[in-house]
Amino acid sequence: MAASEVLGFEHMGLDPRLLQAIAEQGWARPTLIQEKAIPLALEGKDLLARARTGSGKTAAYAIPLLQHLLHRKATGPVVEQAVRGLVLVPTKELARQAQTMIRQLTAYCARDVRVVDVSASEDFAFQRPLLMEKPDVVVGTPSRVLSHLLQGNLNLRDSLELLVMDEADLLFSFGFEEELKTLLCHLPRIYQAFLMSATFNEDVQALKELVLHNPVTLKLQESQLPGPDQLQQFQVVCETEEDKFLLLYALLKLSLLRGKSLLFVNTLERGYRLRLFLEQFSIPACVLNGELPLRSRCHIISQFNQGFYDCVIATDEEVLGAPVKGKRRGQGSKGERASDTESGVARGIDFHNVTAVLNFDLPPSPEAYIHRAGRTARANNPGTALTFVLHTERPQLKEIEEALGGESAESMFLPYQFRMEEIEGFRYRCRDAMRSVTKQAIREARLKEIKEELLHSDKLKTYFEDNPRDLQLLRHDRPLHPAVVKPHLGHVPDYLVPPTLRGIARPHSRRKRNRPFTSHRKFKAPKTQNPLRSFKYTKRKPRTSASSAKHS
Repeated sequence: MAASEVLGFEHMGLDPRLLQAIAEQGWARPTLIQEKAIPLALEGKDLLARARTGSGKTAAYAIPLLQHLLHRKATGPVVEQAVRGLVLVPTKELARQAQTMIRQLTAYCARDVRVVDVSASEDFAFQRPLLMEKPDVVVGTPSRVLSHLLQGNLNLRDSLELLVMDEADLLFSFGFEEELKTLLCHLPRIYQAFLMSATFNEDVQALKELVLHNPVTLKLQESQLPGPDQLQQFQVVCETEEDKFLLLYALLKLSLLRGKSLLFVNTLERGYRLRLFLEQFSIPACVLNGELPLRSRCHIISQFNQGFYDCVIATDEEVLGAPVKGKRRGQGSKGERASDTESGVARGIDFHNVTAVLNFDLPPSPEAYIHRAGRTARANNPGTALTFVLHTERPQLKEIEEALGGESAESMFLPYQFRMEEIEGFRYRCRDAMRSVTKQAIREARLKEIKEELLHSDKLKTYFEDNPRDLQLLRHDRPLHPAVVKPHLGHVPDYLVPPTLRGIARPHSRRKRNRPFTSHRKFKAPKTQNPLRSFKYTKRKPRTSASSAKHS
């Protein structure tokens, strides 16, 4: 085979059942990370691999893991069923995604290889029977896996053969350093290990010393983001904070930005402020954050992927805000509710067919920018990353550009050609909407979301059955009004549309879509006639001629 040719899956010596599952996924040839990592992993080497987000890292470790298990069962001596593969990830969403990928690859060998995800929020008693059956692969967060080890539900000391740490650069950042060090004490002395990461930082180097033995380091000669022919990166300089809201309104309301979009902000409060602002103009959007239960978060992602929503506002404060090492995620500042310590949005979550990523707030670091922009332009699809920048933030943007572009003289961020003076007619509308989104409105929006989750929580169902008064108090609590929505703002008069945009803007076009996801839909009962009301307002019989004569 010529050196320039790509090594195909069929030339890697994989099990036919794996090849069949790969073909069903539509993967004609391996990505660069898969082409380089899989053969080395099949040789039994430890790997430290860096590849950009969306490059196929999950399959790069899942395929050799499954091949190892299938080959062992087919050719090795008959041994007792045991957990031989462990996949550690920093968030519950990533664990669920890894489990899904492994199950897709085992579609034709599901009886031979079983995988269990222990990161979900179910009670340990529910997961104990699944682990007692000794699945071949366990996927989970370090804290969850360690808890099962300490409770005796899981034993890896005599059986583990392959360890994977996905998004390794996040494991310490999420506060898992102590758990990881304790967890490693429960593993055998000899095992094969993979560390997969989008960036190499001090945390990855520390993990390398703890986990790997004479590893092969793969620093692929590829940019950390797709090239300009696939990913277009723009910057737009805004004079004021108000200009950012005005520009976003114009892009979304006039349908200048079409397709599915991800809006990134730096704080949870900003996420709700942006959502309530868009609601003023009948632009549906939802906030995805760590305060939501795992099932709700995954369902929102699923609904977004299916097209129920075109716009998701993503916030991941501690990860994107360079957390202090040793500080556990969820230990927010005063006034911020603790988020789920194992939730994550910006990293690794597989949003499908994202047309554009909008950095409404400037990413705090180059790594944060990489993982935000990496949500679009995936799998050879085109994408756009648009970053809103205030004048005071231009030095920070320059630092990001220098970190990503190296010594290249060509600017990575192209100026977004947009004339703000053409949308001045919308400014009064934006000001009106921004005045409606008060701190109290934001607080009540968050409380309303929590209240809905409490009322419909399966875990609290038994509690409310035993304490009906608490349920009644919650249901009859004072109504929450997050923000006053003014219906006229949802309509854009033709005279307000700039003349230069009338040929491309579509302010009134609304495609028929499925009903957007709400965590708990309210179905209105059919209206029935109130017998008292109908009796009270019963139409009088017309007067007879005799009675009319009497009154006259």
